[in-house]
Amino acid sequence: MRSRSELKNYKKEQYDFRIRLATGGLLVLICFGILISRFVFLQFSKYDYFQTMAENNRISLVPIVPNRGLIMDRNGVVLAQNSFVYTLEITPAKVEKSVEETIDELAKLIEITSNDRKRLKKLRSQTHSFESVPIRTHLNEEEAAKIAVHRFRFPGVEIRSRLFRQYPQGELGSHLIGYIGRINDRDLEHLKESGDLSNYKGSDHIGKSGLEQYYESQLHGITGFQQVETDAGGHAVRTLSSTPPVPGNNLILSIDSKLQRIAEEAFGNYRGALVAIEPSTGEVLAYVSKPNFDPNLFVDGIDSESWKELNESLDKPLINRPLRGIYPPGSTFKPFVALAGLEAGKRAPPFSISDPGFFTLPGNTHRYRDWKAGGHGMVDIRKAIAVSCDTFFYGLAVELGIEKLTDFVRHFGFGKPSGIDLKGEMGGLLPTPEWKARRFKQKWFPGETVIVGIGQGYTLVTPMQLAQATAILANNGRAMQPHLVSSIQENKEGRIHPVPLVVSDQIVLNPKNVELIKQGMMDVTLPGGTAARLGADAEYLMASKTGTAQVVGIKQNEKYNESKMAERHLDHALFITYAPAEDPKIAIAVIVENGKHGGSTAGPIARRVMDYYLLGKEPKPTQPAVEPPSAVIEQAPEEHGHDE
Repeated sequence: MRSRSELKNYKKEQYDFRIRLATGGLLVLICFGILISRFVFLQFSKYDYFQTMAENNRISLVPIVPNRGLIMDRNGVVLAQNSFVYTLEITPAKVEKSVEETIDELAKLIEITSNDRKRLKKLRSQTHSFESVPIRTHLNEEEAAKIAVHRFRFPGVEIRSRLFRQYPQGELGSHLIGYIGRINDRDLEHLKESGDLSNYKGSDHIGKSGLEQYYESQLHGITGFQQVETDAGGHAVRTLSSTPPVPGNNLILSIDSKLQRIAEEAFGNYRGALVAIEPSTGEVLAYVSKPNFDPNLFVDGIDSESWKELNESLDKPLINRPLRGIYPPGSTFKPFVALAGLEAGKRAPPFSISDPGFFTLPGNTHRYRDWKAGGHGMVDIRKAIAVSCDTFFYGLAVELGIEKLTDFVRHFGFGKPSGIDLKGEMGGLLPTPEWKARRFKQKWFPGETVIVGIGQGYTLVTPMQLAQATAILANNGRAMQPHLVSSIQENKEGRIHPVPLVVSDQIVLNPKNVELIKQGMMDVTLPGGTAARLGADAEYLMASKTGTAQVVGIKQNEKYNESKMAERHLDHALFITYAPAEDPKIAIAVIVENGKHGGSTAGPIARRVMDYYLLGKEPKPTQPAVEPPSAVIEQAPEEHGHDE
């Protein structure tokens, strides 16, 4: 039998052991090499990156929201300001219990609604835990006192005084001023696209409509920041540095708030719109949309009941009528059609027609009726404007042709936005054969040209466009871009920068033709004109045009009967004017929805505005919004709706 020592190969085993030992040692060296190389990479190549990350964990930027700029009228009356209110706020990093438990305990002392909780949850997701966020705003004195007494029970909870937007004039000028509201997801997307998101860190509100929206970049200001050192738990330790915020700039408007109030009150319970412009500058002097609303409702989030009331009202108080209300211009369109005829050589004096009370196209028996049965007799262009003779303008429109007519009146701002400093302006509609082919896939008929001549049919305008057209006519064809803000005041240094005046269009007109149209418009408020009662006791001469616009169509053999029509089916009343006629200082367009007659409903509203602006006369407190017509002055009966 062989011995155990004879069976073992000590040399081979020793060799294998050395191989395994070397392999293991090599693996250990490789691992250490990898660790060392990674350490060198992180320590040297990535030093700046990780130092920045570590510094960011230790130091945080806390935004300081700037004060929003003021909005003032031309006389310094404040229309939008900031006021201090009590807010109940919580700093999540300082709360001992959970935030939810703390809120539940606070709800036993004061009312905290589900909406308050939802808002808090959203704000917490957008801020650091050591930043204070509001639980409740607009605390009253009693609620603030309750929290103050029990404050020792709630670490991290405190009462602060924050600036909130306030509209001290309430509903006055609400559609032009607009309102601010809480920033939503759509606002955040717009801020990202514009690159302004960083400037809204810490901000809860943004302009939602009106001037608050259009001039948001001027009003908001520049956000400041504090560098705050934090510990490992995320709690603030100390403030390292601070960059103060830059307050927003102030807006100084061309609006006169007293004139604005007189204009709004003149509407009484009527719905409608008014725009008053200074023709030589384009400054908007009054801007009315009735009914209006209280912008204070929207600042901290409107409640569902108020929103439902505003949104579902048949009167549509949220619609900005001067910009977004579109109406047939009716007879207020006639002076511009008349001027087109003069400039094209179609109605040069002493041209006149014999008006039988209707118009027919050649080879057609359909009668396009004049508003006055039996007609007006012999009518020249001046009388046609004064008595609003439909028959005269039916024929003129056909002779001009739709293309030539629309091309001309477009210079007066019809069919396109005016460019006023508000968002959401509608362009109205000047119909053409090309437009109809695109819209309805139909050809244009001669009868459609006929009714365009009296501002009916497809033609649609906004009150802003009517006011702008009137101002351009008063300014002899020179179009000044309308604007509500006359200057911007730097909040930091107080310097005032006037808004530059812009000539948006210029049409060269024959002065004799312009003067003839103006004479016809002056005759409107003189004996025999459609608004003679309006100018009877005026201390200045005005150039005007009355108008009505159909809401529902009237069949060929039917008569317009106000007494049998529903209130919302009555004609709209329109009135355009400028004064003094010899040196225009103010141009006005008024539309009263379902007001029936321009001279007796819309005209008195414009007269009140002009009396105050030109003469300083204020209406008497007992004076009705729309005065009853006098029977003393000779006046042509006002035109009513027309068949189409």
